Amino acid sequence: MKISNSIVRELWTNRPYYLMALPGLLILFAFSYLPYPGIIIAFKNFNPIKGIFGSPWSGLDNFRFFLSNGDFLRITFNTFWINFNQILWGTILAVVFAVLLNEIKNNGMKKWFQSILFLPYFFSFVIVGKLVLLIFKNENGLANEWIEIFHGVPIDWYTSPQYWVKIIASASIWKNVGYSVIIYLAVITSIDEEMMEAASLDGASRVQKIQFILLPNLVPTVIILTLLSIGRIFFGDFALIYAIVENNGLLFSTTDVIDTYIYRALINGGQEYGMITAIGICQSILGFLVVVGSNWAVKRYDKDYSLF
Repeated sequence: MKISNSIVRELWTNRPYYLMALPGLLILFAFSYLPYPGIIIAFKNFNPIKGIFGSPWSGLDNFRFFLSNGDFLRITFNTFWINFNQILWGTILAVVFAVLLNEIKNNGMKKWFQSILFLPYFFSFVIVGKLVLLIFKNENGLANEWIEIFHGVPIDWYTSPQYWVKIIASASIWKNVGYSVIIYLAVITSIDEEMMEAASLDGASRVQKIQFILLPNLVPTVIILTLLSIGRIFFGDFALIYAIVENNGLLFSTTDVIDTYIYRALINGGQEYGMITAIGICQSILGFLVVVGSNWAVKRYDKDYSLF
């Protein structure tokens, strides 16, 4: 009774904040929790005419079909490897840019660089795809023109899958790094100035202050953001990858991820709803296991940095 009263009192006292959060919570519920009953399709031979409850049960056949075919390991590894590169290099570059921006003392210059870094975040995936095409197209592409300037041999990029993990990861980092930089910059500006002044009085250089004050204070935020990113390491950035690669089968060996595989299954197969739902469940289970494992490792390092 006391607990319910305290919850009601909390809701009433801070009602403006909860009302502001309400639209976001409703969207979260509608798109993340309301579709949960649809999971049952993964265990059925789904027929749209008979509906979810009228379709016959298929047990684990949809899971067996997906896990036993040759595409499972390839698309799972591609999804993991592209996201791993994005998370690793994106985090490193975001921290580096945040530290460099903090070193700029001219506020006008700092805001200008910050805006330049943040601008690509607002670009649509179509624009990103066209920019990548402009750089890497085989004829008159900027990349090949630069290679020819230095007397190199032009590369047929769109038939060479070995380059595209780096290209996709670079495009994703270029688009999103500004967002992470703002978060890390906010953490840096919240560091107690007295620590920096005390370090200056002790004769610490700028590099030493970055090494012993800024970076250690960024570690908790880096760990939390990395853990949150790891939760979606088996979810490919479909819009970005499809805008860049489209349906180029010559690049599938390195660029075909779980999400683009599902999309093609829907477009080409059309009726494999059960298997597609089973693939989605496998994605969620893999992501959950990685988050639990990563959180356990972080807890072993320092339990204060873990998510749960």
